[in-house]
Amino acid sequence: MLKKLSKFLKSSKGATAIEYALIASLIAVVAISGMKLIGSEISNKLNIIGNNIKNP
Repeated sequence: MLKKLSKFLKSSKGATAIEYALIASLIAVVAISGMKLIGSEISNKLNIIGNNIKNP
């Protein structure tokens, strides 16, 4: 039993999986915030274009 516990603690598979999960979550946060920023700018520009079409 002690051998299995020692082997489990020395294994790096769990740490690697956690590192990949952290990297993926960081990429997701950056992508979502970028899309929100760009999305609001595009929405504003489309509103300006729509208002100009209505009131030339």
